[in-house]
Amino acid sequence: MEPHVPTAPTASQAFIVGAVRTPVGRRKGTLSGVHPADLGAHVLRALLERTGADPGAVDDVYFGCVSQIGAQTGNIARTAWLSAGLPQHVPGTTIDRQCGSSQQAVHFAAQAVGSGTADLVVAGGVEVMSLVPIASPMYVGEQAGMGSPYAGDGWREHFGDQEVSQFRGAELIAEKWAISRAEMERFALASHRRALAAQAAGSFDDEITPAFGLTADEGPRADTTLEKMAGLKPLTEDGRLTAAVSSQISDGAAALLIASEEAVRRHALTPLARVHTMAVVGSDPIHMLTGPIPATEKVLHRAGLSIDHIDLVEINEAFASVVLAWQKETGAAEERINAFGGAIALGHPLGATGARLMTTLVHQLRRTGGRYGLQTMCEGGGMANATVLERL
Repeated sequence: MEPHVPTAPTASQAFIVGAVRTPVGRRKGTLSGVHPADLGAHVLRALLERTGADPGAVDDVYFGCVSQIGAQTGNIARTAWLSAGLPQHVPGTTIDRQCGSSQQAVHFAAQAVGSGTADLVVAGGVEVMSLVPIASPMYVGEQAGMGSPYAGDGWREHFGDQEVSQFRGAELIAEKWAISRAEMERFALASHRRALAAQAAGSFDDEITPAFGLTADEGPRADTTLEKMAGLKPLTEDGRLTAAVSSQISDGAAALLIASEEAVRRHALTPLARVHTMAVVGSDPIHMLTGPIPATEKVLHRAGLSIDHIDLVEINEAFASVVLAWQKETGAAEERINAFGGAIALGHPLGATGARLMTTLVHQLRRTGGRYGLQTMCEGGGMANATVLERL
């Protein structure tokens, strides 16, 4: 008898069939006392309930989480899934591509589905920064006498003893692209106003699942003004950056369900969008936050599109200077960039932000009738992901 030869996996398009997020909580706000696994579990249950997908049919769970220490260790993709009471046979893995971790989770999910090695994959992320502050793993390492990640002989050989920090990177960007403090403050004010207008119009209603008593994003400030911003001290001596033009420390979770064509048919799922094109790049680790510029160029080239084809852009507002430099280089129309506010107003729960942006992009493309959406974000270490979605 001839041995059985398995059929090779068949390539497929990757469809987003569900996308949901918690409201983003302020630092020490409503979500600050929630265990990260429980917050992740909440959004996983909501995703599966909304799509009607069989949780037992999920092939894998990819979750982003940047500060994997304390309550966020132990592979939170797995602990969140199990904390939701979902089937034990479904595995999970946790990703750290810094701020782009959960956008990378979507990329990995789309690649698994596109290659034919999976049919149904959850991609998302969670971060409770109130509980696990930014740079906690680095602090613990330094306290243990292990030093900074930028203190090794090899690093110093190539980059010397230059300060490596996102704050310095954002300052360097402001200097290089001649972006004034006043320009950044105007951008930040617009972020708050756009977020508040979106809330008032109910634009986020379809993408949010209320969580632990929180029904709306806590970050947008109705009382902020240019005068108040002008009175803040800069983050560094003689610098242009202030807290007002920086993303907010936040808590939140988000998740998307990525399905193959076969899974869409088999489980009677409704595609919301397809993952059209993906790219990831490395960039200067000292400037650190310039990666969205070459990432956008790369993904648009691969997609055969220009920036004028893009109806909506979600670029993470880690700092106002990052977005303004990107806009100067790409020529993107202002009204298409973060039209519903960004991280300066809505917050930046590190490992969840990529999935949060993607969730917003999916729902807003459908709400506004746009065809193409672009998402990109800067990442620690000098990297950036970029994704083009096509509404279906």
